[in-house]
Parts: sequence; structure tokens; C-alpha cells
Amino acid sequence: MSLETREDLDLTETTEWMDSLESVLDREGEDRARYLMTRLADRLRRDGMKVPFSVTTPHRNTIPVHREAPMPGDLFMERRIRSIIRYNAIAQVIRNNRACPGVGGHIASFMSAATLYDVGFNHFFRAPNGDFEGDLIYIQGHVAPGIYARAFLEGRLSEAQMDKFRQEVDGDGLSSYPHPWLMPDFWQFPTVSMGLGPIQAIYQAHVMKYLHSREMKDMHDRKIWCFMGDGECDEPESLGAISLAGRENLDNLIFVVNCNLQRLDGPVRGNGRIMDELEGVFRGAGWNVVKVVWGRHWDPLFEKDKKGILQKRMDEAVDGEYQNYKANGGAYTREHFFGKYPETAAMVKDLSDEDIWKLNRGGHDPFKVYAAYHEATQNAGGKPTVILAHTVKGYGMGGGDGEAANEAHQIKTMEHEALKTFRDRFGIPLSDDQLKDVPYYKPEDDSPELKYMHLQRERLGGYLPSRRSDFQALEIPGLDHKIFASQTGGSKGREVSTTMAFVRVLNGLVKDKTLGKRVVPIIPDEARTFGMEGMFRQLGIYTSEGQKYEPVDKGQIMFYREDKQGQILEEGISEAGAMSAWIAAATSYSNNNVTLLPFYVYYSMFGFQRIGDLAWAAGDLQARGFMVGGTAGRTTLNGEGLQHQDGHSLIQASTIPNCRSYDPTYAHEVAVILQDGLKRMFADKENCFYYLTVMNENYEHPELETIPAEDIIKGMYLLRETKGDKGRVQLLGSGTILREVEAAAELLAKDWGIGADIWSVTSFNELRRDALTVDRQAFLHPDEDPATPHVTQCLAGREGPVIASTDYMKLYADQVRAWVPSDYTVLGTDGYGRSDSREKLRYFFEVDRHFVVVAALKALADRGEIERKRVGEAIKQYGIDPDKPNPLTS
Repeated sequence: MSLETREDLDLTETTEWMDSLESVLDREGEDRARYLMTRLADRLRRDGMKVPFSVTTPHRNTIPVHREAPMPGDLFMERRIRSIIRYNAIAQVIRNNRACPGVGGHIASFMSAATLYDVGFNHFFRAPNGDFEGDLIYIQGHVAPGIYARAFLEGRLSEAQMDKFRQEVDGDGLSSYPHPWLMPDFWQFPTVSMGLGPIQAIYQAHVMKYLHSREMKDMHDRKIWCFMGDGECDEPESLGAISLAGRENLDNLIFVVNCNLQRLDGPVRGNGRIMDELEGVFRGAGWNVVKVVWGRHWDPLFEKDKKGILQKRMDEAVDGEYQNYKANGGAYTREHFFGKYPETAAMVKDLSDEDIWKLNRGGHDPFKVYAAYHEATQNAGGKPTVILAHTVKGYGMGGGDGEAANEAHQIKTMEHEALKTFRDRFGIPLSDDQLKDVPYYKPEDDSPELKYMHLQRERLGGYLPSRRSDFQALEIPGLDHKIFASQTGGSKGREVSTTMAFVRVLNGLVKDKTLGKRVVPIIPDEARTFGMEGMFRQLGIYTSEGQKYEPVDKGQIMFYREDKQGQILEEGISEAGAMSAWIAAATSYSNNNVTLLPFYVYYSMFGFQRIGDLAWAAGDLQARGFMVGGTAGRTTLNGEGLQHQDGHSLIQASTIPNCRSYDPTYAHEVAVILQDGLKRMFADKENCFYYLTVMNENYEHPELETIPAEDIIKGMYLLRETKGDKGRVQLLGSGTILREVEAAAELLAKDWGIGADIWSVTSFNELRRDALTVDRQAFLHPDEDPATPHVTQCLAGREGPVIASTDYMKLYADQVRAWVPSDYTVLGTDGYGRSDSREKLRYFFEVDRHFVVVAALKALADRGEIERKRVGEAIKQYGIDPDKPNPLTS
């Protein structure tokens, strides 16, 4: 007698209820049964009773056998092709490690996922065709050899290229993982930094819906497929945005989680079941959950399980045990899994140990995988879908050589005997002697296998993965256009911030008849901080459902307006989410054949520091757009304190090779940089993106007779000069501290008779980039007349030492020291930020006008051009405490 029967107080009544339910299912179907159960639950809740609740289901397939969509195609041929791909993936890693020991590569991940990809490539993944832009596939980074092996059979890669896996320096090599930067026509997305693929896929789906709603691109029924591992789900980015997908009804999104139960070092959840955990998380976030747990060889056993004992056993076993069952073979599984209950032992008494070992898991059964994919693409019901597929890591590699072993992830080779076993299991027509050299195996071009592969891909529109790397250039207006000219003429006595100068240019772009609709303002949740709330009413905030309520500020001019055709993407308090939306928009030229002009505006402190990995991925993706760090600098955001004050984002930006970064002080600089960026990225098609810092400090902006646009872009120009007859210095400043430098020049002239040349340095990063390029040219071409770096050109022949002061760590300005043709002193804001007034913060970090003066006097004294006592006099005159706390350590 079962536990349920023993606890039943009225078996007859229970039987009547169960019979009624079965009658409804048989006569009226699942929808009607679900409706009645919902009504019963509602009735219980009305009286305050707790309804039995579970976000998980038994450990078996979501789709019952009678509801499985039948799998089309030649199943024998597909297994044959899949086996060849498996072998060539192994051969690629082994051959390349033999030729170049230590280059690495991964075998086990693709072995576990081969069927998941194969079914997709044969039946679901659609390539661009006409006005249909095709499906997008986020491929797990560690399975790259399997993707190359398929492309090799398709004739897209040569044997020579296969033998250059992870050997890219000499050209024509294959990337270790998906890298669009290095293979711009092949890989669609960089995904091996785990967790970034899933969050990018969600926002890719989000931005595609956005474009469709704004009638900029008909997305038809394009799907985004994101493949990921169960261990990868522990990365916060993997699951951090799944509620957005459920909330926004992203039915164009399909996650496929390869549940091989193993992380890189061991079990994902050895003491529990990761599939249960993920099912509950995704179901609770509003996703369709389709579990593919068991393969079709289990179906006869389920038919025998009239009392549910087999299901009970499955629900009891934890992942650590499931790993053991596959690693230790059929006899072990008979004893430790089926042997626990007499009923389950009886179920397999007629099966051999080998038969038990062959009881397959759902992710390795193409019939079950096809049914799940069909369900996800045809019956999403307005929701995103996640497919949880149970697999074995290292499938096919043999128990002693990686199958379900903890060390499977690190295996780069297989011994000859293991290869022979693999060959025999998957029917690869290579002799023992041939196998010693681990040759690639490719059937003849007119073979049934290759004909079938090509036919399936032709039916789906072409070959994948494939990436569009080019786009139609945009016509960008010149600097004299009103969009930019409005900011190049000075502020005419008004005090404004560079943030406001940026917003005014952005407003001008939005109103432009040609470019306006392409502009995508993106913010986490700080529009009012950056003075962008005026765009709410003008542009609207995108939401898939429109605005179902009357906003509380409806009576105000700048009320909060949500709209299905809204242009602003306000992503809530999620820098990673907003950055992922920016990446999707910044790569829309490639993925959607629609070029967008995205501007991601955020607190600079929460930029590169929080989303640095995503910013690096953006570079790999060849993103084009602007990242705008607001309230930038260590001392400009005076009241917020340690975790808000940015003194290093520009240093972090410098680590990304194709990120051009600037720290402008004045509106004309902002306008020049924005115009230059638009032209470089969207007219000249330069592979770069821009990082721009802007401040919230208000001050007057000068009008220049001639805008030195070229020098602003190079990173440095002469702003003005002051007179003095007792010495001269070169003062460099950037961002908000340039104004302290200008004030210091006035004090030097007034108090000490020292003249100064004042240089606005819009980018120390760009100065260094230029200098390194010049030095490299001179190094490799010693017979040519060497060029001169821009920073050296500016300062050569100028009198006096050079003093640089910024609102960033000293390293930022110090990076050009090698090319400064004079004594060089750097002031900066090393250390943690803190709350106080701007004046006190600049004194604390020793970057205010008085410290600039002292640094200039000391530099002159060190050269013997003034008496050293003048330095002490200045320290006393300006009230500087020589024993004040060291900002670097306090």
C-alpha cells in the first residue's frame, strides 16, 4: 500500500474525484481540466486556506509520449552525421595539441551537447533569407570544436583551417571560442565569459521587440536561441534578467540549458537536483519550462510503472548519484538505482547490464529534443521558453576517459584504445593504423551524408553561424550643423554642465529627420539625474504593453510616459541589463540590418567597474555607439561618497582596444567628440565605440574663435596662455579639474609672477594610443624619418616643467610620461572617495588650484629656476596642512 493510500481517510471519495478528473481530461482536454483546478484553488484561497503549491514537477519529461511532435527527416542519416561531427571535434583538439602542446581546447562539453545542436541545425535554426533576418544563436563557448567540425563537413572550413584551431597570430586560424572580432563573418556572439550570453540574449530579444513595435523592422517570427550550461546558471548574469523576459512576454526567446550535472571541477548540485532548481526559478519568472529528462529507451519502463515506484525512485536520487550511475556502468546502476525497491528491480530483470547502461538521457535522444524544440517554437503561448535537457558530460568518451568524470572538462586528448572504442561506438570508418594519426574524416562531396546536410540547411535558408559584418554608411552632419553648433559657441554667460551640453546634442539628434528615429537613449533608472526627463513626454519609454495606468505626475510637463512605440529604453536599476540593451542596439547593424545610434547614460562609477566584462564583450562584438558616464570624476559628485565617486573608469576604458575614451571639460569639446564619433563609427565604419565622461557641475563655457577639432580628437589642445616674467610652466588639465588648473594659472601669475600655457587634455588615453602607434612605426621602420606623437608636438619647444591634474587616479595622466619632453609632475585622485563639498574633496585629494600652484613652484624650484623657499611660502599662504591625511591610504 502506498503512502498516499495509507493517509487517505476516504478512499471512495478520492477515487470519485480522480475518476471525474480523468473524465474531464479524456472528454474535454487539458485546458478544461486546468481551468477547473484553478477554480478549485481560487475557492480555497477565498477562505484563507493554503493551496498545495509547487513550482517543480516530477523528474520526468514535460511532454508525454502521446504529445510528442513526430520527428521528420532521415534519422539514421542524422545519427551518422552527428557521429562524424563528434569525431572531428575530438580530432581537432587532439591534433592541435599534438602539433602545438598546450594550446588547449575542450572535448567533453560538445560531446554532451551534440544532439542539442544537431537537431537545431537540421530542423530549426533558420538563416537570413530575403527580408527575414534569420534566427540568432548564442552558442556555448566551450563547444566551439563541434561547431567548427560541422562547418568543416559543410565545406565552410578547410582542413588547413581546422589545424589552426587556437593558432590565430599568423592568420586564418580558428578562435578558441566564439569571437566575432577575430572571425567577423562567422561567429555572431562572444559567449565564453560565462553568464554574458544569457543576459545578452534576453536583451537582444527585448530590443528586437522594441524595433518591431517602433515599426523599424518586421521581425516576423525570428527566434533567439541561447545555449548554456547548468553550472553557468550560477553566474548572476545568467538568471538575473529572466524576470524581464517573462514580464515582457519575450516569446521570441528560447533558452536551452545543457544539464550535464557538472561544473568545471565537479557536480553542479551533487546533493540536490539542478533541473528542479532551475525549473522552479524559470517557472516562477513566467517562462514555459520544458524538461527533457529521459530518452525513449525509458518509455517502456514508465509504461510498467503503474504504482509510480520508478518515478518515486527518480525523484529521490540526487545529481551526485546520477553522475555515478553513468560513470560506473550498468551493473552499478542495477544495484544502486533499480535495486532499492523490489518493484524497480523487477522492471529491469530481463535487461542486461549493457541494456541498462544504454538507457539514454533526454538530451541525447533526438526524438525527445525535437519534440521540445517544436513545443518551444510552435506553442510558446506568448512566453519565453527554457528547455532543460538532461545529458552526460563527455558522452561517448568512455567511463575511464571522461564520460561523467569530474575531470572531463580538462581532457584535451584521448589514448589510442579510447579512440578505438569511440570509433567503434559511433561507426567511424577508420582503421586502427589510420586512427593513430587521428585524421579528420570527411565523406565524399557527393556522399549521402553531405547531400543530406546541405539539403537541410538549404531548407532553412543557408549556413549558420554566420554574421553580417558590413552595413550601409550613414550620412552624418558636419560640426557646423545646428545639432553641434548650438554647443560650440559657448554658454553666453550661463552656467551649465557638460551633462546638459550632451543632452542638448542628443535632443538635436533625436529631432533630426534623417537620424532621429535611429537614436536609442538607454538609461538604468537615472534619467532625472542626467536631466533627461524632458524626453519622457517627447519620446516615450518603451514597454511591450503600453501604459495601463495614469501616471502620478500626469499634470506636469515632463510626466512619466510609457508607450509601446516609446524610443527610450529605461531598464530599471540594472546596469548589466542596460548595458546588454546597449550592446543589442549597438550591434543591430549586424543582427537586424538596422543601424541604430545608441547612447547608454549612467553613473560613471557604475559603468566599467560593474559591467567591465560586458564592455569587453562589446568590443569583441564590434559594437558601435556611445557609453556616457555621468557625474564623472572623483570630486564632482560631492555628496555621495565612496561607492559613487569615480576616479578610474577612464583607466578601465583604456583596457579595451577599440574603445575611444574622452574626458571633456567644455561644451564645444563634447560637441566635437560626439560628431567625430558618429562620423567614425557610422560614416567611416571604423570598428570602435566611444566612452564619454560628463559632469554635473555647472560653470560658464567659453567661446573660442576657432574650434581646434582635430586636436580635441587627438586628445590635447592649447586653451589659452597667461603672462609672467619670473618663469613659465605648462599646465595640463582635463574634465572638471581643468577649471582648477585655469584658476591655478591665474594665481601663479598674480601671486608669483609665473606665466603658464594651459592645455585642455580631452583624452590621455588617446594621447597614449597615438604615441604607441608612432613608436611602433619608428621601431619597425628604422630607415624612415620618425613621426612625433601629438603630446610631444604640443609641448616641444615650450618653456618650463609640465604639471598635469585630473579628477582621476595619477596613473591616468602618468601614462604619457615617456613622451612629455620635460620634467613631468602628475596630480590625481588616488584613494577612496568620500562625502563633502567639491572644494574640500579637491583639497583632500590634492588636485585643487592651490596644489597645482605648489606643484608648479616645486617643479620650477627643482630645476633651479626659483628659490626653494617659495614652495614653503605657497604652502603656508594657501593654508595647506603638510601633515594632512594621505588620500591614498586614509
